[in-house]
Parts: sequence; structure tokens; C-alpha cells
Amino acid sequence: MSNPYANLKDYQFWRRSISRVPAHQVDPVTNTRFKIAKTSKVVTAGSCFAQHISRKISDIGFNYYVPEDGADLPEDTRRKRQFGVFSARYGNIYTAAQLNQLFDEVYAGRNSAENAWMRPDGRFVDPWRQQVEPDGFVSPEDVMAARSEHLKYVKNAFENCDIFVFTLGLTEAWVSQVDGTVFPLAPGVVAGEFDKEKFKFINFNVDQTAKEMSEFLTKLKKVNENVKCVLTVSPVPLIATYENQHVLTANTYSKSVLRVVGEMMTQRFDWVDYFPSYEIITGGYSAGMYYEQDFREINPIGVSHAMRCFFRHYIENPDENTGNDFVFEPGENGNKSAVICDEAVMEAARK
Repeated sequence: MSNPYANLKDYQFWRRSISRVPAHQVDPVTNTRFKIAKTSKVVTAGSCFAQHISRKISDIGFNYYVPEDGADLPEDTRRKRQFGVFSARYGNIYTAAQLNQLFDEVYAGRNSAENAWMRPDGRFVDPWRQQVEPDGFVSPEDVMAARSEHLKYVKNAFENCDIFVFTLGLTEAWVSQVDGTVFPLAPGVVAGEFDKEKFKFINFNVDQTAKEMSEFLTKLKKVNENVKCVLTVSPVPLIATYENQHVLTANTYSKSVLRVVGEMMTQRFDWVDYFPSYEIITGGYSAGMYYEQDFREINPIGVSHAMRCFFRHYIENPDENTGNDFVFEPGENGNKSAVICDEAVMEAARK
């Protein structure tokens, strides 16, 4: 009887694909389901790590599709108001539930009892994108008018993208006990007031996350029959947990759930693919060298490694040097100072 492992590929063995390979050459991407052409409209959403993909797609001249681009504004104003951070100004969408909820708001007119939250300075914010307008809004009516305009761009992005890239970031969220609305940040962190009778903490499990993600993908395909999706899991650890446990164990739970759901979606939908940015950054082979000194932020070397792998495998008709020159420099094109992470305000709220 022959050994069933005798003819397996090198990448199926740890020693051949990890131990005997220089760290910067480890490449866990195999058998991608589709390619991205230079004309493909790529839309991004999700946690802060998704911004690296969109930025590099744009840098090499591919079609990073940004319907809500603020093109008529001065560049410093665009950055301040988060135009171009994602394809639309939805801010960080950390959970599958929030993404699914956004779709229903666009197409089913989903309403919420929470439409505007007041900041300590008397200005108002959009509860689902609390930091896209640094100066805030004068009134709740202004918030709702701006959101109505924003949703037009979200609809455009959903219906016209060829590639939808979503980075799963968190399982922890806050939910309205009135109507089930999911928020990216708890009321009281940036704006609004926390009331335990109105809001509750939730830590989504595998079944809940898979349900939300599957529903979103099914509905997305109905409005855009040609779309393909790349799912990733953010390698950036939780900045804080509301669970009464160490943040390290809470982070392991959260990322494990998201990774399992990513795999479930690729098994369920043949037009969905998983890109292992999480494994590239967190893999033990790198000995932690892809993190900044806080062991949380991803440094330019780690981002560059992940992007090399992405472009090597997903770009249509790459040459042998595709991605090899993707090295991020500190500063504007680096990660720490340029990436927008709504979650970071939770640490500032700690007294």
C-alpha cells in the first residue's frame, strides 16, 4: 500500500514550506480562485488592516473604486474627513453583523431608534461612523441627511464592484436592546450616553458570525451577479475587551471565530476566496518581527510581506517581480500614522 503523503506538494509540509524557507519568502497562498485585472473595480471594507490592501492597489495603478471620494475637496480636508480610506466613508466595519446591517439599511430601508449621538462638546455624530466628521454635525437632522447621502455611495460600491475585499476584525460589539442595531463603538466612548437598559454587549460566536456573513454575501450576489469576494482576518489584536478575561485570551477567541467563518464562507460560496494575511503576520516563523514595539500595530515589513503575497497570486498576468518592490516607508505611506482605527479611542477612554 502506497503512502498517501508521498506525492503531496511542498507547501503541505511544515519543514519544506516553513522551516527551510527564509522568513521573508514564506508564502501560504495556494490555489486562488480568481484574478484581479487592472480594470477590475476593487471595493474595500472592514477593519483597519483592509486599508493596506486598498492603498497598495491604488499605488500600483489598479482600479481602487471609490464612489465617495470627495474629489472636489482640498487634499488635507479629504484626509481629515476620511475620504478614500475605504471605498465609501463608512469608517471601520468591524463585524459581519454590522456589514449585513449596512446592506439592509441601503436596500430595505432598515431604520434604527439611534440616529445621532451628541458629543461632550454639543456636536452630533453618526453612531456607525463616529469619526468621519472630526468637527461633528450641528444637529441630528444634519447627521441623518449626511447619512442618507452616504448610503447612495455605499449602494454604488456594492452594485458596481468586481472585487469586494472585506477584512473581518472583531467579534465584540454593542447592540441596541430596543431594535437589535449593532454599533462599532459603545455609546459613551466618542459620543452618546451608555444606558444598560438600552444597550448590551455581545461577543458573536461562530454560528452567529457565519449567519451574518452568509446572509450578506447571498444578498450582495443578488444585486451584483458578477462580484467576487476576498475575505481576510485582521492580524491586529484587540485593543481592549469587555469580557472579564485577559485581552490575550479574548483576542485568541475572536480571531479564531473569524478565521473559522472565513473558511466556512469559502466552502459555501465558490466566488469567495480567503487571503491569509492573518497567518502571514502572526505565524510563529516570523518570531514576532512583523509587529511594532507595542506587539499590536503591524510594522511596514509585515505589511510589505502580506502585500507581496497578495499581488503575486491575485494580480492578473503578473511578471516575476510583481510585488517585490512593495516596501512601506515610515510616514504617510507607512501604517501606524496613516491607518484609521476607530477602535483606538477605547484605550483613550480608560481612566
